[in-house]
Amino acid sequence: MIEQLIKYSTAKLAQTLPSYKRFLFDKIDFNAKLIGIIGARGTGKTTLTLQYLKELKMASDQFLYISCDHPLVASKTLLEIAEEFSQYGGRVLVIDEIHKKENFCIELKNIYDFIDIQIIFTGSSAIHLENCQSDLSRRALIYRLPELSLREFIELKTEHRFDAVSLDDILNHHLDISSDILQKIKPLQHYNHYLKFGAYPIFLEGEESYLSRLVEIINETLTYDIATIYNVPMSNIASLHKLLEVICRSNPYEINYEKISAMIGISKNTLKQYLHYLEQASLLRTIGGMARGNTYIAKPDKIYLHNTNLMSVLCSNSTVETLRETFFVSQVKYNHTLHYPKQGDFQVDEKWFFEVGGANKTFKQIKDLEHSFLVKDKIESGFKNSIPLWLFGFLR
Repeated sequence: MIEQLIKYSTAKLAQTLPSYKRFLFDKIDFNAKLIGIIGARGTGKTTLTLQYLKELKMASDQFLYISCDHPLVASKTLLEIAEEFSQYGGRVLVIDEIHKKENFCIELKNIYDFIDIQIIFTGSSAIHLENCQSDLSRRALIYRLPELSLREFIELKTEHRFDAVSLDDILNHHLDISSDILQKIKPLQHYNHYLKFGAYPIFLEGEESYLSRLVEIINETLTYDIATIYNVPMSNIASLHKLLEVICRSNPYEINYEKISAMIGISKNTLKQYLHYLEQASLLRTIGGMARGNTYIAKPDKIYLHNTNLMSVLCSNSTVETLRETFFVSQVKYNHTLHYPKQGDFQVDEKWFFEVGGANKTFKQIKDLEHSFLVKDKIESGFKNSIPLWLFGFLR
């Protein structure tokens, strides 16, 4: 069996891989014995692991790539594969799409405890490692790979390289940062392109097929990932599709459980479950509210699709306001907490207030708030507490 899997792995590694590496590649501690890379479909998890294997300074029969949808892998336990590979002198085993394997938590725990081999696995963003009875989350280093940031998209398109910046850098030095970037590129041109085509590296396969590929990703996420991981009956998948459509048609400010559950024809409790599933699967995001005195409102006040590209294929009449806010949330939320305050559009890290709008937006709604900033669309550079929206795409 291992000989056949090695042939499969060798053929996979013989494929041409992008030279560009996602930002997460340099953040992973590849010395760890058990590493998990979790993320939405199409974000580049498989490519990242293959790039790592290609850089290993060891004999090619000492590392192995397998996918859990391969027939040979489906017919064996992961423990059996790891044990046999180790007996052949194997040292590094990459397991792709681990969420397709039953009892993977227990299997990984047993491999970790009893076999001297490094395991790197990838899985859907919908899986719950913290719920593993085997305490896998305490053994594994788990990394989450998000969609492409605007910065990464521009790097892939132009081959220019830009430093990722912190939120503190943007708030205090945005004019200097944007000036440096403007010497190399026209960010607004790339920003407008990114909104429709830039969130997933599959755009490299051709923009003509990008939106249809994105529809496939959405359907596979609903039909396979959510249905399998959360045991959602196939007869109910249509309700998940309808829920995404309803979110598209609703202004984020207007969404409420009663309204949506009535439109879809499901109970309020089922709706709450489905919203959770869709968020875990990186198809939408919920932003909870913050009331006066920094006390949190229990229900999510705003619901957004996970990125603006999803709006391109799911939403026929998105407002420019929702598009702007969706972009802001998608770029900021990876490393920061967001809430919906009484004044302004967002509060970040329980400190900074942001109002997102067009080039003519004023401070009227947030003029009395400390640590408040205007985030403006369609401007190349800002001034004082007015910051261009595109610049938040250089965060990470």
